Amino acid sequence: MAMETDLVVLGGGTGGYVAAIRAAQQGMAVVLIEQDKLGGTCLHRGCIPTKALLRSAEVIDTVRKAADFGIDQSNDPVVQYGKVLARKDRIVDQLHQGIQGLMKKNQIKVVYGKGAVLGPSIFSPVSGAVAVTFAEEGKEEEIYIPKKLIIATGSSPKTIPQFPIDEEHILTSNGMLELEELPESMAIIGGGVIGVEWASLLHSLGVAVTVIEALPCLVANESESISKELFRQLTDRGIQVKVDQQVEKVEIKAETVELSFKEQDAVIVDKVMVAIGRKPTVDGLGLQNTSVRFDKKGIQVNKHYQTAESHIYAIGDCIDTLQLAHVAMKEGELAVEHMVHGTSEPLAYENVPRCTYTSPEIASVGYTKEALPAGRKVKMGKFSFSGNGKALIQGEATGFVEVLRDAETDDLVGVSIIGPHATELISEMSTAIYLDATPLEVGEAIHPHPTLAEAIQEAALDTQKWAIHK
Repeated sequence: MAMETDLVVLGGGTGGYVAAIRAAQQGMAVVLIEQDKLGGTCLHRGCIPTKALLRSAEVIDTVRKAADFGIDQSNDPVVQYGKVLARKDRIVDQLHQGIQGLMKKNQIKVVYGKGAVLGPSIFSPVSGAVAVTFAEEGKEEEIYIPKKLIIATGSSPKTIPQFPIDEEHILTSNGMLELEELPESMAIIGGGVIGVEWASLLHSLGVAVTVIEALPCLVANESESISKELFRQLTDRGIQVKVDQQVEKVEIKAETVELSFKEQDAVIVDKVMVAIGRKPTVDGLGLQNTSVRFDKKGIQVNKHYQTAESHIYAIGDCIDTLQLAHVAMKEGELAVEHMVHGTSEPLAYENVPRCTYTSPEIASVGYTKEALPAGRKVKMGKFSFSGNGKALIQGEATGFVEVLRDAETDDLVGVSIIGPHATELISEMSTAIYLDATPLEVGEAIHPHPTLAEAIQEAALDTQKWAIHK
């Protein structure tokens, strides 16, 4: 059975479903093909469930510090991990139902099956038709022939060939979310965003954690000062962190896993998590039937997300851009804008906010000092949360804000934050960069007192050496 439509979106994750909604709002007839659940990795195996776990970790950390606030806490708090998971599941389920409702509201046809892109065939003289097969026995294949196609198939966890991933002893982030009980000890291979978030939450929930990173620093895409501060705070909490170390050998012994190093003592833990990033999902999509170019980095697109076949677009983790849910959403919107209007404003990826939900939180937007284009000179403003009244009130007065100002143009170049609610605070500076505000304009805008946002104001003023409380 072959059916024509304006647009097929292959993949119902954050990028795919947002693109589908925006296209429907523009009057297009849309078919969305998803082989699992709407919401994709972000909702079911990534952003939302891990942040729900992190919130539980944050709550128990607060309870443990109750005495610091004058609250008698006679009994030690106990983690009931089953209830933690149940809360996480309720949040995921509510959001999943919400997306399903949005599909109905926008009259988007959702097809649950595995889609493969066809080349020129009896169904269409050009590539881009999609064949959908179903897991249900006896259900016939369906063919959808769109005028436009968006590929939004996402990504999956990267693995290490010599590490036998079994999702029992050696796990990816997918397997971590399937654990019904927490181990006593765990090693995490990888000190990027995924690795340090899991390290932070597991430690708070009572797991002895060791982080092993091959590079000389954690969260390598952040500034050197942020990386050093995160290292300090994680180790102060009791998390073991090994940087500039590579695992030479891994052995599963009975119910433990032994990790061997070249010049370090072996680490023996109950379980190991491999958190070395994610790889684009491009295989098995039928792209070899088309002129679409792709490699291990993902599908190749232009600045408007068009592939080598101009009516076929690709967005999100399956292309070589920032693997962030909010990036995939924006790419989906821009791809549809280009389809409808023939143009779209290219996304400035250096100005996309980046967030890490550890304790302490990290957030940044724009450039770090280490990543500045050659020859660009900046002035840095800095302010510590130890001088911020609201941070002291909340008992979270560690960390700082850094603001970079272009020394010649006074433009706001970049902002990095490590400390309380950094992932919320960064939105002000993301908006400021988008509106081309200067640090002085940010600093002169009235910020309510007492608030954490005053730390941003002070750091912005400090780029001119005009900070009041420093």
